[in-house]
Amino acid sequence: MEGKKLFGKCPYYTSQKILTGKWALYIMFQLREHKIIRFNELQRLMPDDMTHTTLSRQLKSLEESGLIIRKEYSQIPPKVEYSLSEIGSEFDGVLNALGDWGDKYNQFLQNGQKNKIV
Repeated sequence: MEGKKLFGKCPYYTSQKILTGKWALYIMFQLREHKIIRFNELQRLMPDDMTHTTLSRQLKSLEESGLIIRKEYSQIPPKVEYSLSEIGSEFDGVLNALGDWGDKYNQFLQNGQKNKIV
């Protein structure tokens, strides 16, 4: 089936398509933790290898998908805040499950089990 036919119909395809981008999940996690955050604050929380441009693009993509809200204030210097939208907040359970699984996988790696066949 073509992607255009799957988008909006298959929950796995739709989720994967919306959450593309190397940092989407981490950004969603940070927004959940901080509720409302300014761009520069968010950038300081990101790994060192994330550029300003990459963060901007990822935020724009998440905003276009409706997962986050960008609020711009008319002032000098410009002030922009980001937060999760209502549907973005619904992602909380998924973030919890991914965090739990990530903890288990990190333990798996620390135990040197990555080469064992299950």
